[in-house]
Amino acid sequence: MKQRIERFIDRLSRERVNIHGFLLNVNGREIAKAYYAPFREGAPHRLYSVSKTMTGLAVGMLADAGKLRLDQPVCDFFRDWLPGNPDGRLTRLTLRDMLRMSTCFAHTAYREGVDENWARAFFTVPPTHEPGTVFCYDTGASQVLSALVRRVSGQEVIDFLEERLFTPLGLKDNRYWLRDPSGCCQGGTGLCMSLRDMHKIAQCLLDGGNHLVPAWFVEQMQQKHIETPMQPNEEERYGYGWQCWRTRAGWTMYGMGGQLAVLCPQKRALLSTVADTRLDPFGVQRIYNAFFEELYPFLDGAACEPMTFSLQIPALENKPAFAVPESGRYVFGERNGLGLKWLQLSEHALTYENSRGVILLPLVPETSMEIAYPGWPGVPALLSTGWADQGLLRVRCDAIGDAPCGFDMLLQFRDQCVTVQCRRSNDPLTDGYEGVASGYPIK
Repeated sequence: MKQRIERFIDRLSRERVNIHGFLLNVNGREIAKAYYAPFREGAPHRLYSVSKTMTGLAVGMLADAGKLRLDQPVCDFFRDWLPGNPDGRLTRLTLRDMLRMSTCFAHTAYREGVDENWARAFFTVPPTHEPGTVFCYDTGASQVLSALVRRVSGQEVIDFLEERLFTPLGLKDNRYWLRDPSGCCQGGTGLCMSLRDMHKIAQCLLDGGNHLVPAWFVEQMQQKHIETPMQPNEEERYGYGWQCWRTRAGWTMYGMGGQLAVLCPQKRALLSTVADTRLDPFGVQRIYNAFFEELYPFLDGAACEPMTFSLQIPALENKPAFAVPESGRYVFGERNGLGLKWLQLSEHALTYENSRGVILLPLVPETSMEIAYPGWPGVPALLSTGWADQGLLRVRCDAIGDAPCGFDMLLQFRDQCVTVQCRRSNDPLTDGYEGVASGYPIK
């Protein structure tokens, strides 16, 4: 088994998956545990859309208690937010449709940074189609379900689950749930929790709910309730349950960037991961493929002592023969897409000025260095640099707090110009790191 797990680890490394940690259970026993420094056991990590599954569990508990029915129209609970003459497509939308992402909207209704009450926005925009007909991934629906939990139970979803699930399961690590501007928990994206606590919840569900989550809801939530054939990644085409995804061998709690709890009932296996794959459009699929091809076929009757791996996030490849030792100062036009003012390379550092001020990044080939995130002194980050081709410098910088994000930068140095190309994972920290711009020597 050790060799199979090492093959899994090696494949993730070879395919440059930016994974932060994983846990593997078989038959309820821990088989393997790994954390990639500087990420550590017990630290909270933003779980993004795993929040949807947790919110769905709260809805299931309320249904089991007779506080609501899944075939009820969602509008029954929000009459005070409805317009004067609500669209029939909205009034026909049921809680069951909400859980399975078959609402009457093609896109999330709320606008982050614009709307104060994200759930209320759901009831104020025109529907696009008939509910219950097709799958459209809608984080706004999960926000409404969070508001529903608050209205029906009188508690925010985190407090509701704390009392009925988190504390009874013995979760001890620090956790919190981000709120929208109105103070409601972000039901589709805001839960921050440690990998091992998410893993314990997933094991509870794999065990049928352990009398904490209604067994009937656990059984039903993991079934395919709607087809998803138009999804871009392979693993997303097996259908959607109730606030969770089907996979080729079971189902998963799935958060953007590789926050996963992959439950495989047939083999009583559970893989949980935290990561930040958002700079790789196929990064999450790489995790699935590595698991299902390197580990899953060999888990039958797996019995071994638990294995712990202490790993490092790999540094960028470096080819020193391609290095440019230094450059003069390059200046950029006022309207360039990256907001750069000037840039200069020395033997040991890259210095530039953007909207966050003057940024100095040390060149750290063949290793990674913990620094303050560029322009954000209080945010820890991991920096890696390397020369990829003649005069082509690559810079990767990832925030490593509880909400990982980052940017990937290429700089092509030539005598007459430097061209900078950036891409980012979407977050306020990464503003200004998406686009292409050329700078020219001072004359």
